[in-house]
Amino acid sequence: MSHDIHPRIPRLPALISALALTGALGLVTACGDPPHRGPASAGITPGAGQSLPGMPGGTGPASAIPVLPNTATAAPTRSAPVTPVGPNSVTIKNFAFHPAALTVKAGTTVTWINQDPEPHTVTSQGQGQGPLRSAALASGARYLYKFTKPGTYKYLCSIHPFMTATVTVTQ
Repeated sequence: MSHDIHPRIPRLPALISALALTGALGLVTACGDPPHRGPASAGITPGAGQSLPGMPGGTGPASAIPVLPNTATAAPTRSAPVTPVGPNSVTIKNFAFHPAALTVKAGTTVTWINQDPEPHTVTSQGQGQGPLRSAALASGARYLYKFTKPGTYKYLCSIHPFMTATVTVTQ
C-alpha cells in the first residue's frame, strides 16, 4: 500500500519536513541582529585601535554599515535645512546642535529647542563643568540660560556625547 495521497502530491512526511525547514530558516533570518536604531541606542564603543565606520570618530563611509531591507531605523531624516527659531536660539535636530557655534553679548538669554524625536540634554563640558545643566529635553521641549559673563562655553548632549557645540559670549 502506498502512502501517497495522490500520485502528484509528495508523501506527507516529506512535505512536513520541507515546511519545518522553511520555517526554521525564516526564524534564523528573523532572529538575526537587532535593527540599527541610530546613535541614540548604538551604545557601541570601539576598543583600543578600533573604529566604527559611519559613527562620529569612526573611519570609513557611513555606507559601509550594512542596512537590512525592511529594517526600521531611527536615522536622522533628510528634511528641510535646520534653521534656528530665533536669533538667540539653538535647534536640536538630526542629532546635532544648529548652529554649532553661536556668539552672543553678555546678558543674552539663549534658548535650546529639541526638534528630534529622541531626548537630548544641554550640558557644559570641560574641567570646570560650566553652568549649562538641562534635564533631558523631550521632543518640543525648551531650555533657557542667561549668559552673564564673557567667555567660551562648550557643551554637549550627555545622552549622545558626540553632539557638541559652543556659545561664545562677548562684552
